[in-house]
Amino acid sequence: MPERIKTYAEFWDFYVLEHSKPLTRYFHFVGTALGIVMLVWFLRNGTYLYIPLCFVVGYAFAWFSHFFIEKNKPASFKYPLWSFISDYKMMFYMLIGKMDAEVDRVISEP
Repeated sequence: MPERIKTYAEFWDFYVLEHSKPLTRYFHFVGTALGIVMLVWFLRNGTYLYIPLCFVVGYAFAWFSHFFIEKNKPASFKYPLWSFISDYKMMFYMLIGKMDAEVDRVISEP
């Protein structure tokens, strides 16, 4: 990784490169979606002490994909907030069918 990234735009391109394999993105999507469902469930049922499990499940799927599929280190280790935001941005792009084009754009830049 280059020196410290200073802007979110730079980080987003880095993030996209770190999620270049479709299976990595699908694992992130599943983990994030399960985390959201669990959060809603825990809030609705008043089981607030279980809320940290939402993060455990979400990050377990994501980190598994980085270590065993993408074979890189998760960006959340160095840029936790931007990484968290980008997980949801990537999920949204996947839902609207824009993520593959975003990967192609970043990969093809010089």
